[in-house]
Amino acid sequence: MTSSTSNITFGRLAASAFTRDIQAAYAFYRDVLGFSKTFENGSPVGFMILEKDGAELHLSLVKDHRPSTANIAHLIVDDVDALHGHLVAAGVRIIKSLTDKDYGLRAFVFADLDGNRIDVGQPI
Repeated sequence: MTSSTSNITFGRLAASAFTRDIQAAYAFYRDVLGFSKTFENGSPVGFMILEKDGAELHLSLVKDHRPSTANIAHLIVDDVDALHGHLVAAGVRIIKSLTDKDYGLRAFVFADLDGNRIDVGQPI
């Protein structure tokens, strides 16, 4: 099958996280991870865009959200050990411990307040 998109340049692709309490989720990503809110929509607010460096995360209010056992996002950082230590010190739930993976990343998985899982890695 020939792709009709071969001449189209793709831009950013942002991860989305559902949350039962958008203000609490925003506070978590702001206070623990250093994200800034760049956009919000609704009254009451039902959607936010958060950014830090090259990372972008969309928060959407879903009152009956139930977390998945799958990762919602993959984040590459330049110091995975430092971020892991910071999250542990902040009391964030670590789902998969920090380890070197056979696919070339040093990585771990954490959960936000709503149980959304984010895989964090650094190339070895």
